[in-house]
Amino acid sequence: MKLWQQVLIGLVLGIISGFVLKEKAADLKIFGTIFISLIKMVIVPLIFFALLSGITSMHGEGNFTRIGIKGFSAYILTAIFAVIIGLTAGHFFQPGAGVDLSSILQTNGQPTVLANKTPPSITEFLIGLIPTNPIHAMATDNFLQIIIFSIFTGIVINIVGEKARPLKEFIYSASQVSFRMIEIIIKLAPLGVFGFIAWVIGTQGTDILEALAKLIIAVLSACAFQYLIFGLMILFFARISPIPFYKKILLTQSLAFATSSSKATLSTAMTQLQDRMGVSKTNSNFLLPLGVCINMDGTAIYLGICALFFAQAYGIDLTYQNYLMLVLTCTLGSIGAAGIPSGSIIFMSMVLTSVNLPIEGIGIILGVDRILDMVRTTINITGDSAITLIVDKTEGGLDEKTYYSKEV
Repeated sequence: MKLWQQVLIGLVLGIISGFVLKEKAADLKIFGTIFISLIKMVIVPLIFFALLSGITSMHGEGNFTRIGIKGFSAYILTAIFAVIIGLTAGHFFQPGAGVDLSSILQTNGQPTVLANKTPPSITEFLIGLIPTNPIHAMATDNFLQIIIFSIFTGIVINIVGEKARPLKEFIYSASQVSFRMIEIIIKLAPLGVFGFIAWVIGTQGTDILEALAKLIIAVLSACAFQYLIFGLMILFFARISPIPFYKKILLTQSLAFATSSSKATLSTAMTQLQDRMGVSKTNSNFLLPLGVCINMDGTAIYLGICALFFAQAYGIDLTYQNYLMLVLTCTLGSIGAAGIPSGSIIFMSMVLTSVNLPIEGIGIILGVDRILDMVRTTINITGDSAITLIVDKTEGGLDEKTYYSKEV
């Protein structure tokens, strides 16, 4: 039985247990707590080694050509815009309103007081990005500092070159061990979902189910809007009709939806772009894999909406500095989540921590994560393909006769 099917079973059993056991279902919360604690245990080494491995695996001058810079910039900008769309949808639909998750923060029956951090100034924020002690940054879960240290270390390792090969091999091995650890932990997700859902249903009734339904609607609506934005980008920047793109991308989208994997869809996407849309092989062979590795617009939307979902459910008001931090961390999270098993869940921890939101409730949304993952992946690969098409057109590589051909 596949993991997502097990998660759904855990969700259903949790709902039933919550209704039957009522307040006694709070004892089942331990399963969710253990699951989140295990994620906390591996999140720092996973992020550190995953980013290092990604940076040190880049080689060759081709990664820094004009086309590469243009494609990379486009991917980053679309990710930032996707986060903004997600935050806007979170404000509009208010998925966490009406749910009280504050009791999840109780320790020994007493509510945990969340520190009201004074928002830093721009100068303090920029200075705070540099870790004076990387080990302390890791010990205190300062993920932005961890990311800065990882990027700087990776760049220097690449500069050193051949002499750093043993270190590169160690980093690759460490990243694979980290991936394997999270894969094992994620297998316990059905138990985590069961425990959290049973506890919430038993103590709060069906309010959480209504909130999850609104979360699904918010994510689907935001993704649909992002889908239309891709067409406007093609129309405005490539100055061609987006209709052929929408028609000829359907096969790629259906595969992405079924597999929930951009990498599994990569080969099909490249074939569709080259043979049916007229995108040059040179540009598509470079830009599309780059996009699959760093561009996850659907994930950026999801992270933004979930951040507001938890802020609303915990009853925590966010400042404008918090929102700027969310834009930054959700963008970084969507980039870093590519290629990592259950990456959106891992980097959601980073996003929530960056604005002082507790991560203990993440297990609650795992029950609906599978269907949303299918939609997110579809948006991810659609965005990768759209950017590849646009850059290729601006570079003069697109065969418009093939693009406008009626064969679908």
